[in-house]
Amino acid sequence: MSAEEKWIGHRALALLRPGAFRRYIIGSAISDTGTWMQVMAQGWVMSTLTNKAILLGMANFAAGVPTLALTMIGGSVADRFDKRKILIATQIAQIALAIGLGWLVLSGRIQIWHIIFFAALLGISIAFEMPAISALVPELVRRDEIAAAVAMDRSVFHGSRLVGPSFAGLCIGWWGAASAFFANALSFVALIAALISLPKRPVGTAEEEKKRRSGIMDGFRYVGSNRTILSMIALIACTTIFVFPTISVMLPLYVRNVLHLGPRELGWLMAVSGTGAFTGSLGLLTIPRAKRLWAMTGNVLAVALGVFFMSRSYSFLLTACSMGILAVALSINFGLANTIVQEHAPSELRGRVSAVFGLSFFGLMPIAGLVVTGFSDLIGMRPALAVASVTYAVAAFSVLSLAGHHVCDRPVSPTPEPEFEPVV
Repeated sequence: MSAEEKWIGHRALALLRPGAFRRYIIGSAISDTGTWMQVMAQGWVMSTLTNKAILLGMANFAAGVPTLALTMIGGSVADRFDKRKILIATQIAQIALAIGLGWLVLSGRIQIWHIIFFAALLGISIAFEMPAISALVPELVRRDEIAAAVAMDRSVFHGSRLVGPSFAGLCIGWWGAASAFFANALSFVALIAALISLPKRPVGTAEEEKKRRSGIMDGFRYVGSNRTILSMIALIACTTIFVFPTISVMLPLYVRNVLHLGPRELGWLMAVSGTGAFTGSLGLLTIPRAKRLWAMTGNVLAVALGVFFMSRSYSFLLTACSMGILAVALSINFGLANTIVQEHAPSELRGRVSAVFGLSFFGLMPIAGLVVTGFSDLIGMRPALAVASVTYAVAAFSVLSLAGHHVCDRPVSPTPEPEFEPVV
């Protein structure tokens, strides 16, 4: 058995040896925890200011619009300039936003328009942060370690999703909602320290550096010419349009109006979803390259069945089981799709390719949230969920059939990937 065919979990554990990736992942874990603390606290603050669901959705929409408009520019910037400096700048901006919101909450001056305005500013920051950080992770490891690095990064993200809201609840109970915003601001310091310690990207060949300075459209052209990457982006786009609104935007209304349950049960369902996502991210460590297509096909079926059972469910238990299966399958497929894209993207275009990949989720999510919820209002939530499950299954299976076994191919790098020293 070759080194690349060994269980991916072995390589993931090896990445925790002293070195650049370990410093990054520790800083990311602390920062992600703070981010989820603020997400929970912001939702709590919003719920004290309004009972209108449309205003809750407006905060997400306000963050999504600048992300959609600027992500490709962010990807081009990530390819041209030092990703570390881009990320440090975005972390400093987010520190300022967290402190600003925290001060408004602490002083009792917070209003809904403040949250929407700050969400729009955060969306601008995310448009530059997302492609830069997606492209940075593969640069910290060898090409044959990219799958393990992405799996580890996803595990940390979803693990912090479990821990962060719990910490936020304690902070809100002890010191008030503003403390969660200030804690988030402080958490960015850990990631900034990690970014400062990372080695600078080695200069590539003259041709590679020329490609890094090329235009935004080169990212779209490369994605269009690579069937494997295009298929993965299409798969995530299908998931974003037909599935994510059902388990995020519409979940509070589903719990209240369909299951006729309260906020306690909503919290438990969110916990089940978070646990499933974390479990799925760990599951990435067990899937060998040769089994990727089978795994993704099985997960598409699991997602479709999960949404369909939610449309038929009248009990908390069946809904919880459906959402748990959904979260596991979605986490694995999202992680595999991201891994395949990062493996096949050339280093000089990785920022722009990552931006296109990000648009299939971050860019479509605000629009999908409005379309699917509107469809639900038109025909009812249960029929809307059933239609979404069937449509998703047809679209996703079609995408995977076009991708074929190319998702299992071992990408060939035209030039050797740079290797970083294990310690600095």
